[in-house]
Amino acid sequence: MLKTKLKEYRAKHNMNQQTLAKLVGVRRETIGHLERGTYSPSLKLAWDIAKVFKLPIEEIFEYEEE
Repeated sequence: MLKTKLKEYRAKHNMNQQTLAKLVGVRRETIGHLERGTYSPSLKLAWDIAKVFKLPIEEIFEYEEE
């Protein structure tokens, strides 16, 4: 199971879903799905999101075995 701190980091940067989506080249709905855990990002998308926040990928996304 993939856990994410995406919503937390987005809030810390006063960024809405639409702004983040535009920065990484996806639709706003994709960011919402990521935050709810109903969608797993590609490696490129995870990398692009991490670059926006200047963090390593594993700081935002964490995989936990069920």
